[in-house]
Amino acid sequence: MSEPRRVTIQYRVPYADTDQMGVVYYANYLAYFERSRNELIRETGVTYKELEAKGYALPVAEAHLSYHAPATYDDLLDLTSWVEGLKGVRLTIHCEVKRGDKVLVSGHTVHAIVDIKTLRPVRHTEEIRHLLSCD
Repeated sequence: MSEPRRVTIQYRVPYADTDQMGVVYYANYLAYFERSRNELIRETGVTYKELEAKGYALPVAEAHLSYHAPATYDDLLDLTSWVEGLKGVRLTIHCEVKRGDKVLVSGHTVHAIVDIKTLRPVRHTEEIRHLLSCD
């Protein structure tokens, strides 16, 4: 099996992302995961909006985060995502937040693959595998 495609974007922490102690508020890491995940999808040649136009949504069913170290205002972070698994109606995307070589937060989100018309979960299809470059 080949190594999954990893997509990394850079993000500079704005003051608004920090709490009263000057560190990134924990819930913002989920927003960082989402930014990274959207770029992962975009890298396949389709945007999330185009995925929706094809009739699919990927709502988050679970989120798992491991906090290792804090990020602070004005840090330049690397946000990296890759597809960790695609099975049945579930898509798992791993995310990692780093400052330089130091991992600050790692984890994954599990998404249901949902048919927008019926709002029901659907098994992944070859189209979804292709759109997410899971081949």
